[in-house]
Amino acid sequence: MGAGGSGREGARAVLVVGLVASAAAAVLNSAAGLLEAAGGRRAGAAGPVLRQPLYLAGLGVDLAGFALTVLALRYLPVFAVQAVLAGSIALTALAAHRLYGLPLRRVDRLAIVGCVAGLAVVAASAGRDAGSPAGGVGVILLVGLAALAVAAVPMWRAGNAVPCAVLAGLAFGGVALAVRAVHLRTTLVEDLRTLPAEPAAYAVVGFAALGLVAYTRALTGGEVATVTGVLVVTEAVVPGLAGLVLLGDTVRPGWAVPCAVGLVLAVGGAVVLSRSPAQRVAPEPARRAPPG
Repeated sequence: MGAGGSGREGARAVLVVGLVASAAAAVLNSAAGLLEAAGGRRAGAAGPVLRQPLYLAGLGVDLAGFALTVLALRYLPVFAVQAVLAGSIALTALAAHRLYGLPLRRVDRLAIVGCVAGLAVVAASAGRDAGSPAGGVGVILLVGLAALAVAAVPMWRAGNAVPCAVLAGLAFGGVALAVRAVHLRTTLVEDLRTLPAEPAAYAVVGFAALGLVAYTRALTGGEVATVTGVLVVTEAVVPGLAGLVLLGDTVRPGWAVPCAVGLVLAVGGAVVLSRSPAQRVAPEPARRAPPG
């Protein structure tokens, strides 16, 4: 096999690693939500939610899902990873239907099919190269973080659910962009030594904190279904577009239109499922959305 064949095989292997990692992250995010919801149900009579083993287990699974998301973002474009992660809402609906007997409407079943089909198209449209961040992206992300933090002040005071959910989606999307913007070296020791000098590393922490605050505020001012739908759309679409501009992400030649259609199907299905009775696993909207 020639050098060109070896290069194609290597690129294909990279895509497979990214797809497997993002799909596994979606599964773990769904499992984390179910565990946290089960812990939340027991918290009322048995004590604070942070003392519930199921809730704590859910947080641990959440962290594992985030680690896999970070891995996926090193190999796939942001738009592909975010779209696959949005599919976790379909997994949650199916799991809740099987485990708790919660109903799935006909429109929910259609939404699951549309979501899965859209995810398959988006994944297939991803370019072979996850892209290389342009110079100064870390600083750009910090400026964006500062702008969002300033905008968060009047939004927090107003307490309107939809603007806060949009802000949360932008912040969690910023986490994905910042993760991709961090320059990794050849060894873990070297990474740990140079990480404090990486602006994108601080952006990861800042965006994550802002996202959690905005998401919590959104839930206090509106229904979880509305908040989740807005969050899913914002977190899946905006970072993906930003990744094309800032991170050099690519779409396979001739796949721009199918990718757009697939993204609409995936996000649209996720929005429908966010309003499904199968998502009402917990009595209160105490769960947070996982970051990326």
